[in-house]
Amino acid sequence: MQKILFYKMSASGNDFILIDDRNKGLDSEGIRPFVQQVCRRRFSVGADGLILIESSTRAHFKWRFFNADGSEAEMCGNGGRCVAKLAHLLGIAPAQLSFETQAGIIQAEVTTTGVKLKMTEPYNLRPQIDLSLKDRSIQGGFINTGVPHLVCLVDDLAKYPVVEVGKQIRFHPEFSPAGTNADFVKIISPDRIAIRTYERGVEDETMACGTGAIASALMASVWKGMGSPVAVETYGGEVLTIFFQRTGEGFSEVYLEGPAKVIYQGYLWEEALK
Repeated sequence: MQKILFYKMSASGNDFILIDDRNKGLDSEGIRPFVQQVCRRRFSVGADGLILIESSTRAHFKWRFFNADGSEAEMCGNGGRCVAKLAHLLGIAPAQLSFETQAGIIQAEVTTTGVKLKMTEPYNLRPQIDLSLKDRSIQGGFINTGVPHLVCLVDDLAKYPVVEVGKQIRFHPEFSPAGTNADFVKIISPDRIAIRTYERGVEDETMACGTGAIASALMASVWKGMGSPVAVETYGGEVLTIFFQRTGEGFSEVYLEGPAKVIYQGYLWEEALK
């Protein structure tokens, strides 16, 4: 087996394996088990997800984004910042670039301090949803920011059972068959919130979620009248900045800004897939 060059990157505690596959060297038929194997922590590289860079006729490049369980997702804000930075570093795209996703064409700007993404317009805003879970009833707001999110306000974010409640929300019949991500939010100040997220596909809490940060900032605007920009404290400790414009019942000109880091590069050996 030919060794596969990969890059490990991190954005706000979300980590990803990135592979330049513009020459279509990977078997697309067997990509799901491949992703599952290399994303296993302690047994392989380990990551929250895997990103393939492919050629595009509509943008500088196309990406395919996979969660750690092998499922393919439309969009990921933290992964988007990583792929934009790597594509620029590898000479695939300039600092002002665009890339093709299942959610649409994403615009990005790579700066010396981070990456700023212009996201696709959010849709399917539902400001109030009441859910009955196993041991509690909760209220939240739903919005699709490239992927679906249910956002809930909580008082004690540090002690909240994110995995237990998040898993019930993720698989709740209200959101079947696709499921949803679940975000738990505390208001810190008139322009700042803190967030913890249970991510669909990872099936666990993650250190950060870019589309979840956007969803939470937008719902804070709907519920509390927060204006742009909103600073979002992630569980991993870094702060993401969300910019947006209110447009009647919805939002436009939504941007996500934050850091993205290259951790290392290496080669996958055949043993990593066993």
